[in-house]
Amino acid sequence: MPKDFHSFAEIVNDNPELSSLRNSLKQSEVVDSFYIIFPDLRMVVSAVKVEKKTLFLSAESAAWKSELKFKDQIIIEKINNHFKEERVKWIRFV
Repeated sequence: MPKDFHSFAEIVNDNPELSSLRNSLKQSEVVDSFYIIFPDLRMVVSAVKVEKKTLFLSAESAAWKSELKFKDQIIIEKINNHFKEERVKWIRFV
């Protein structure tokens, strides 16, 4: 194997020109992992997207939206602990 061989992960993680790609991958990973982190919320809420460290959620009802808004800091903390870095700062409902 050549000495200058780099894996795709090394290229994406180390190249400063790919910072926007890294950011997009991290954001989509939050959405993809939402039900792994919160399996009990599968029937009542959907993770829509993450944009500028804001997680957008869609709740099934106003009651669930209110309940989740009340616990938003716990949700944020659990997500960031899961990824061992700050990926979400705020939660908004759509």
